[in-house]
This record gives sequence, structure tokens and C-alpha cells, in this order.
Amino acid sequence: MKHSIFQQQQNEITEHEIYSRLADMAEEPENARILKEIAKQELGHYNFWKKVSGKQFKAEKGKVRKYIWLARLFGLAFALRHLEKNEQEASAFYDAAAEEYPEALKLKAEEEEHEQKLIGLLDDQRLNYAGAIVLGLNDALVEFTGTLAGLTFAFNNSLIVATTGLVMGVAAALSMAASGYLASREEDQADVNPTTSAIYTGVAYIATVFFLVFPYFLFANAKLALAIMLVVTVLIIAAYTYYISVAKDLSFRRRFLEMAIISLSVAVISFGIGSAVKAIFGVEVD
Repeated sequence: MKHSIFQQQQNEITEHEIYSRLADMAEEPENARILKEIAKQELGHYNFWKKVSGKQFKAEKGKVRKYIWLARLFGLAFALRHLEKNEQEASAFYDAAAEEYPEALKLKAEEEEHEQKLIGLLDDQRLNYAGAIVLGLNDALVEFTGTLAGLTFAFNNSLIVATTGLVMGVAAALSMAASGYLASREEDQADVNPTTSAIYTGVAYIATVFFLVFPYFLFANAKLALAIMLVVTVLIIAAYTYYISVAKDLSFRRRFLEMAIISLSVAVISFGIGSAVKAIFGVEVD
């Protein structure tokens, strides 16, 4: 138990520093106020365990820097959700500690209250445009895994597949951005700017296309490039699904399987279409 108390005390002072730093980064005054309040509670928890242990600890600077960078790169919502998941692991410790230190139950209640406050805390700009990003990313994954697979079997030439896919991708990204702009204007959401929404959609689309096409520029063997492209597809789906599942507290497994099955199914169907086109029209490209 003594080691667990030391560890919890270390966690409390580290989380106090993290919440304090994130409060300084928060643009919304109400968000900053709540984060500062939670930081103050964490300091109180640290002081309680300091009286019990008789030891002092400093915040883990590496962990603090980690969450600062998570907030900068992926948004405050993502960083806070990620941090809150770690706090949930402290529940078992408080239950065990309460047998010897009944005051621990009060600390546990305050920790659980953190989560409730954080659920409705943030108006994160990046999450406001998550729908636009999903629109661009999903369409690029579904359309271009199939398109590149079909082109691979039709032409079997990496450079032709890559250049054709890239040209189609840029054109499709511009079209998708325009569609995103019009759709956003129709929805007329106060917290979503149509131009910004269109940019998010277009950038998500063209970035996804670039990653999918890139293996064809690297490998002369079109079949090998196709295999790597499918691996990249799964990795992109996993990365984005993880981000959304943490930031919005959703099921990672269900969303990942759904996106992966749709994208790869379209690719498999396109294999057949590409092969059929090649056989029927006798297309041969060396």
C-alpha cells in the first residue's frame, strides 16, 4: 500500500501541473475556470497524501510535456479525455486505501466529479469540424482504395496508377471541398464556418489520397504497392478512429471495424472490376 500511496501522490501533483498548464491554454474563460478548479482539487489531494506519506514529490515533467503537446496537436478535448481515462484507473486504489484512510472516499468522489465536469466542458474547434474531416477522409478511403485497386489490375504499372490516382485525387478533393462548403451553408450551424469546413474536407481528402498513392511512387511492382496501400488504409483508419474514440468517448472497435470493412470491401470489388475490364478490352500496359 505504501508504494501505491507514493505513486498516487506523484500522480496528483503531476495532474495538478497538467490541468494548470491546460487551463492557461484554454481559449474559453469558462473552460479555463473549470480546469483551474480541478487543478486546485488535485493539489489538495496531493497535500492529503503528503501528510500520510511524509514525502514530497515533483510533477513528472515528461508527462506534463506529453499532454501539452497532445493538446496542441490534437486539441484540448483529446488531451483531457486521454488524461481522464488515466484517472479512472485510480478508482481501485481509492477503494483499497479507504479501509485504512476513510477520507480517501471523499477524494474518490471528487475524482469522479472531474469526469462529469469535463464531459460538457469543451467547445473544441477541431471537434466542431470532425464531421467535415470524416467526410473527406471517408470518401477518399472508400473511393481511392477501390480506384487504385482497379487501376492496378487494369494497368499493372505503378507510375501510371500513381499519376492517374494523384490527378483524380486533386480533382476529387476540390469537388469534395465545394460540396462540403455547400452542405455546411445549408446546415447553417452557428459554430461552423462553411469556408473552414470546406478546407478541412478538402485537406483531409487530398492528404488521404497522397498517403494512398505514395507506395506506387516508391515501388515499381504494382501488386506490392497495392498491398502496402491497403496496409496504409488500415493504419489511417486506426489512427483517426483512435483520435475520435478518445476525443468523443466512443467505441474504438466498432467504428474501426465499420470503416475498415467498408473500405476494404470496395477495394476487393474493384479488384474484380479491374480484372474484368482488362480481360474484356485487352488492355495491356508495359
